[in-house]
Amino acid sequence: MTLHSKIEGSGQPLLILHGFLGMSDNWKTLGTQYATLGYEVHMLDLRNHGRSFHSDAFNYDVMAQDMVDYCHEHQLQNIDIIGHSMGGKVAMLLAVQHPELIQKLIVGDIGPKYYAPHHDDILSGLNAVDFTQKPERAEVDKILETYIPDFGTRQFLMKSLYWLEPGQLAFRFNLPVFNKEIENIGTALPANAHFDKPTLFIRGGNSKYIKDEDWSSIQQHFPKAILETIPNVGHWLHAENPKAFFEITSRFLI
Repeated sequence: MTLHSKIEGSGQPLLILHGFLGMSDNWKTLGTQYATLGYEVHMLDLRNHGRSFHSDAFNYDVMAQDMVDYCHEHQLQNIDIIGHSMGGKVAMLLAVQHPELIQKLIVGDIGPKYYAPHHDDILSGLNAVDFTQKPERAEVDKILETYIPDFGTRQFLMKSLYWLEPGQLAFRFNLPVFNKEIENIGTALPANAHFDKPTLFIRGGNSKYIKDEDWSSIQQHFPKAILETIPNVGHWLHAENPKAFFEITSRFLI
């Protein structure tokens, strides 16, 4: 099954992978900017997200294989790849399993280590929405607010709301599978995995996902890695300061 993608520009292929509960639309503005640098930018919806197919299988192995299949289908070689959060984990696994496919790797605010499940409030909020009651957008937001007080997080989640049919909203992502497979989101990279091509880790100064003490283990997996920090932003660093994110990443890519 084919992943949905939005493709902009022409030239060197650059794949962009969103995070958990995200979609390719989150990267529309930045994707257009990368295209001006001479890239054919592929903004993908990972399986069970956005407009891509739904599947009961949801782990990093199948998502990395989806990337291999996508590259073969689109005849892409020597790609550069950007992955944020869960998308960063997919990109890392793809790089260590298929280094021949990738020239440069950029990982946004996630490390190769194991992360304990920490999406309980978000999943509780999403599961509290009863679409059989045919709620309007404002009603969905009100339900989510009980569990997710942060406005920005709710806006991010609401981007996946769409009209299934007139008068009937739904989420694009596959919530039932996320409920069952949430443990898989935190999976660590295999202990002996490594990728020895140029790699950029970029973190938010206010985020706790990549700590200073994580750096030695990152370098074991990615010996040519460098680390950049964008100050005064959290986990969604590319959305909070897209200008800095673009400047740092484009300097690394070109």
